Amino acid sequence: MLNLTLFLCIVWALSLLYGEWFAYLVPSLWTCSWPHLRRPSSSSLDGVDYSSKYVKIAVVADPQLMDRTSLRLPPKSFALELAQFYTDLYMRRAFLSSVLPLKPDVVLFLGDYFDGGPVLSDEEWQESLGRLRHIFQLNMLQKSSNMKVYYLSGNHDIGYSAFNSRKPEIVNRYEREFGVRNFKVTLGNVDFIAIDAQTLDGRPQSKLTSATWDFIKNASKDTRSTPRVLLNHIPLYRQDGTPCGPHRSASIINQRIYVDRDQEILYQNYITKSSTNVLLDLIQPSLVLSAHDHDQCTVTHMSKHGPVIEQTVGTVSWQQGNLYPSFMLLSASNSTLPDGSSPENAASTQLCFLPMQTHIYLWYLSLFAMTLVIVLLWPANEVLILRRLGDLIGCIRSLYSSLSNSVKEKNEDENCEYEEIWDAEGTMHLIKKKKKVSSIVLNESSSVERGNIVMRSKVRKQTGQETDASTPDVSIHLGSARTNKSKAKMMIWRLLRASRAILTIAAFNVPLRSIRLSLEGYSAVLIATSSRALLQKCIVLYYFSVSFHSGEEQSSDLSFRKKVLNDVRG
Repeated sequence: MLNLTLFLCIVWALSLLYGEWFAYLVPSLWTCSWPHLRRPSSSSLDGVDYSSKYVKIAVVADPQLMDRTSLRLPPKSFALELAQFYTDLYMRRAFLSSVLPLKPDVVLFLGDYFDGGPVLSDEEWQESLGRLRHIFQLNMLQKSSNMKVYYLSGNHDIGYSAFNSRKPEIVNRYEREFGVRNFKVTLGNVDFIAIDAQTLDGRPQSKLTSATWDFIKNASKDTRSTPRVLLNHIPLYRQDGTPCGPHRSASIINQRIYVDRDQEILYQNYITKSSTNVLLDLIQPSLVLSAHDHDQCTVTHMSKHGPVIEQTVGTVSWQQGNLYPSFMLLSASNSTLPDGSSPENAASTQLCFLPMQTHIYLWYLSLFAMTLVIVLLWPANEVLILRRLGDLIGCIRSLYSSLSNSVKEKNEDENCEYEEIWDAEGTMHLIKKKKKVSSIVLNESSSVERGNIVMRSKVRKQTGQETDASTPDVSIHLGSARTNKSKAKMMIWRLLRASRAILTIAAFNVPLRSIRLSLEGYSAVLIATSSRALLQKCIVLYYFSVSFHSGEEQSSDLSFRKKVLNDVRG
């Protein structure tokens, strides 16, 4: 059992190392790289030298931190805090191990930082803001001179126009922490224009809606030929059933829009068609980045100035309905585009997928089930399992050989016998004859036996039956009682042995996970204490299982108690 426990400890350790650590390093090490690095360094396309420097931008969308509005669970409940912990832990690992190792110059967030942002109280909102800063290390990024951070507003941050027009304090609270909602920034040689998409389709007389459209008109007056990238949280309009490309994992979401009596937006999946057309005509972007959908989508829009590609970035969280969370890398050129070159060459994108956390947890559950079955059914003598495996392999080989022989010859000599016959010349001949099968049928009324012999047999049989009926067989009851007792004892011993093995595996792997958590900023004191308690339980169960299996009475054995206590204290 020791070898099996050691083997399972190694399997669990490898699974935890991959699921908790190595899986998050895969995007930055193998599967994802900056778009400009994928192009040939010594060649040029449309007169653009791709060996020049680029501004590296990491795009993150829809973290949507869980709160009391997410799962309709009571605030501060254990279930809600557990869901928050593992959701925050995943995004922190993804950002620290998958995004930051790529060394971006700019981090761009596309909105929806909180799940119930507009309805949270100031205290709840500040608590969620603290979690957001811890997950993405915003305090460190904002103090760093080598990395800039920009934020877009989402509908889960300030609400739609029907909400934020009636509660301007929600917008003010957002702007105090994240800055203005409409802004323009030049990164490299590309202008990034961010707009508050939640206010685009509100009433034109609304203060927030008119302010957004005024900003768009002013940004469109720039006569420079600098390429532009449009940033908006809500995607642009597209017809129902428009394909989203090969990276889409969920079904396509069609337009759905609700308005109130004042024609303010209560909910919408996409910006309206009229607002989309005006926006594309005024901004004339070469690329559009959006979020809100929680899934990846690539759509080409037709405008007066030509086709425009829109990239909808999937959520970075594994709890927002997308089994394949992602982020995006964008390379913005520092050089000026030559005349006649395509504006798309100034900004190129690469979609990067994060670990599939749901699949990792399913593997943990299946591995736990397999571990439980193995430690419960593992034989006491480990040599027997090798013999059984050898027998199983032999049976498989014989079955395979029998199935592989397609032509079978019938053995006609199986039910025959041969007789030697000599002829007159002295030559021997073998004559095949059918084998005689002798069957003996015992019958009490058989006429082969004679009179009193049969009668004596009957009398003896009847006498034995009367004796059996009058005298119960005590040995049978004693044997069954002993069998039941031995079975119960064996079951208890197997449970003790299985518990000892599982606790040993847990005690071996819990410190491994605590080290990972401590490196991420979580306190590992409680986990280390629990691992020591697991080791103490393993020692107790070890002696109990050994003593129980050998038939000792550990409850009355004073030396056994002292030995256990000394080991536990040590």
